[in-house]
Amino acid sequence: MQTVTKRELVQRIAEKTGVQQISAKEVIQSFLDEIINELSKGNRLEFRDFGVFEPKSKAHRVARNPRTGDKVEVPQKTTVKFKVGRLMKNKIQGDEADPAGQRGPVSQSGPAEGPGAGQIEAGQALSGDQ
Repeated sequence: MQTVTKRELVQRIAEKTGVQQISAKEVIQSFLDEIINELSKGNRLEFRDFGVFEPKSKAHRVARNPRTGDKVEVPQKTTVKFKVGRLMKNKIQGDEADPAGQRGPVSQSGPAEGPGAGQIEAGQALSGDQ
């Protein structure tokens, strides 16, 4: 498994689209900033067949320090839940074709609609620069 940075994505997208890297970087950064802004407002973001980002509140609770056994107050916090969409799930699992056989690849005009499947809990919000 490799780690792909934002810089590498910028280079790939700039090459595929024929735009300058600085323009691609500005668009990608604006997109990420908007995702962060919407999640911070408590809004849910849905990208059909890709997935859904949703802020989730974790309730205030009392935990126990495993070393000392003392009770520790854990304040309420908000995390981001990501639910994987169908096309991403199929691609990750190695299924090239849709199991229902109803969809082809996503067009550049936008993905088709459909329910997502699978979930990932994220303890961290998206970061700006990587």
